[in-house]
Amino acid sequence: DTPPNTAICPVCTGQPGALPAVNAEAVRLGVRTGLAFGCQIPDQAHFDRKNYFYPDLPKGYQISQFDFPIAQNGSLLISVPNGIPPRDQIKIGLTRAHLEEDAAKNIHDSATEKTLVDFNRAGVPLLEIVTEPDLRSPAEAKAFLQELQAIMRTIGTSDADMEKGYMRCDANISLLEVSETDHLPLKEGLNPKVEIKNLNSFRAVERALAFEIERQKSLYAEGKIPEAATRGWDENNGKTFEQRLKETSSDYRYFPEPDLPPLALAGLRTEEAQHLPELPAAKRARLIDEWQFTADDARILVTNGWSEYAEEVMGELGIWEETKGKSAGDLLDEKKKSFAKLVGSWMINKLGALLAEQKQTIEGTGISAENFAEFIHLIHEKTVNSANAQKLLGLMVSTGTDPSHLLEEHNLGQNEDPKLIEEIVHRLIAENPDQANQVKQGKLGVLKWFVGGVMKVTEGRANPAKTEEEVKKQLGV
Repeated sequence: DTPPNTAICPVCTGQPGALPAVNAEAVRLGVRTGLAFGCQIPDQAHFDRKNYFYPDLPKGYQISQFDFPIAQNGSLLISVPNGIPPRDQIKIGLTRAHLEEDAAKNIHDSATEKTLVDFNRAGVPLLEIVTEPDLRSPAEAKAFLQELQAIMRTIGTSDADMEKGYMRCDANISLLEVSETDHLPLKEGLNPKVEIKNLNSFRAVERALAFEIERQKSLYAEGKIPEAATRGWDENNGKTFEQRLKETSSDYRYFPEPDLPPLALAGLRTEEAQHLPELPAAKRARLIDEWQFTADDARILVTNGWSEYAEEVMGELGIWEETKGKSAGDLLDEKKKSFAKLVGSWMINKLGALLAEQKQTIEGTGISAENFAEFIHLIHEKTVNSANAQKLLGLMVSTGTDPSHLLEEHNLGQNEDPKLIEEIVHRLIAENPDQANQVKQGKLGVLKWFVGGVMKVTEGRANPAKTEEEVKKQLGV
């Protein structure tokens, strides 16, 4: 939202005599990230100058790392059971992670055929992660990036929001002929690769790679070999376009950056290793094993950063069971799976939708884990039906108030009075003989019509199951 070229300084615009400085926090987070991926963190790393000429680089070189990066030789496990080919527990090698300064942003104006340059982000530290060629499909690339994002958020390196530019992807693709049986390459080595620059969403990564696969297939079918090049992605037209031919490392004429000292990392490596949090894969496994969440719910809860909140809710539900004279073991043995199903469904499908609609976070709503657990308990005990539970949740989001208080204040609790339900059903049957005869003739779907009528009269407070039983009883079906 910052206007172009207003957050700049002499260093990021490459003014003569301006000297760079190392961002200590970037170094610390770089080491932490390397450790999270099982990388080797050297005792010492240093910066280099990467020389090339482009409008977004006023100095004519970029401060980066080449032969002594901050981290190298790591890996990441992902699972893509529905990919083509389906592969479970894929090990993606991480060649290196290196710190470098970001370049400016080029804005290509097709109407005037001019390129504008915004230097606001120039000089900002970033961490570039380079993988081995272990990914085999757009679906795997997407899954890798999603897991990468989850790890970054978990360890506090970055929000890694691609749409906001906190994480970007340069996707390299090279087509190889593979065996139809095991999908392994039929020859050693790689064909020329194409790099698609600055992809800013998971969808864009999938679409751009899918387009490149078909484009390169067409070239090979014509007997042509794709050139090693850098291409951009046109989201509106769904096509890649060539930007420049691909350079090699020798073209950049790397040499040590004389204005920055080497980085001593041994002490930082030890310190960060001691404070590394539980990583997403382990967290998902624990949500499944300890709390009985489904694999899909565990994945979404971790991805959205809701796992700790969900665990707190489950813990509070255990306390609710204890207040009823049961032990914590009762939650483990009897109700944990049903509670986990309710918590997962209501957090992900209902609460998540409300938060997205109102552009809020769970913390911003003021709904404590204790209050959400009470809300789930009301649903579990059928104190409130599903329709009114959604109204209740909306009130909780807007007010942050205790659900029992809101339930009473807005008269949302379930009406269990059998006499009242009996009277309403009797009246509806008398007033609607055609529908009653349809039910008697075997059209049991019309039962729902009577249940809906009772719900309307009681403003959603009748128990649907007991209402349906009463309709059947009075109609003799």
